[in-house]
Amino acid sequence: MRAEGVCYVTLLKCATWVVGTVSETVERYEKWFDYSVVESGEVPADLAASWGAPNSAGKPYAVLQPVSGQEVFLRFVEGEPVESYEPIRTLGWAATEICVQDVEVVNARMEQSPFDIIGPPKPLDGFPTVKPMQVRGPDKEIVYLTEIKVDDPASGLPEPQSLVDRPFIMVLACSDLARSIEWVKEVFGFEMIDPIAIEYSMITLAFNLPKDQKTELVTAKWKGEVFLELDQYPEEVTKREARPGELPPGVAITTIEFPDFDRLHGHWVSEPTVRDGPLYGGKRAGVLRCPDGALFEVVERAS
Repeated sequence: MRAEGVCYVTLLKCATWVVGTVSETVERYEKWFDYSVVESGEVPADLAASWGAPNSAGKPYAVLQPVSGQEVFLRFVEGEPVESYEPIRTLGWAATEICVQDVEVVNARMEQSPFDIIGPPKPLDGFPTVKPMQVRGPDKEIVYLTEIKVDDPASGLPEPQSLVDRPFIMVLACSDLARSIEWVKEVFGFEMIDPIAIEYSMITLAFNLPKDQKTELVTAKWKGEVFLELDQYPEEVTKREARPGELPPGVAITTIEFPDFDRLHGHWVSEPTVRDGPLYGGKRAGVLRCPDGALFEVVERAS
């Protein structure tokens, strides 16, 4: 519950990452992020097919939930590494942003962990009440760990319920920000801010850009809550390579809930079908592709 009795309910449901060994990744997130497994097994063939990744069928997977109990998940799917892949260098889902209660405490924890701190805690350019840090995990996953130092219902940002809580923003690397904005508006009708330009250290470092060069981005929200960020990447960005028939490396899928499946008619690359488990809850789920090819899984939600 936020100030003035406002309670935000996000559409964001899950970030799916491709990892080297699911059991080892699970152990890291249990120990250092306080997450716990709520489902595990092997990827069903029909689910893998819906992702356009039939060769991911039968791969081990696990779904993890934050200790806060909020039903926004991380899902790890096992896959062979792709040698060409480097994070923050390719198009598609670039990072998962997780809200934390105290980023300095989390930073001290990360200093003792197998996660590399690639961005120490500091206020976000232009947003002094938002204080993120960034880490890179052993699976080359990029995670932003963000403290939100404001209790303002108008901010559209969550109030964490545990030291390390849920994913709250998924970050998309775009080749043409304007085209991606129009796609999101046309397909979903989400409210989006006008593009803003900030000093974005992760992109600056990844592409060896001048320190004062700024990156344009936008955020999307639903009923007040921000849950997507779209970033304009430099011209040097490349398409993310994947093994034939498998999910792409890094952040492979973003899963959201959406209350108006009729609106999505004609946009599906995989038609909705009923799926079970903590993530899907016996509801229909289908798959879309963003303009640069990133997978967008959508679960039906009651209006």
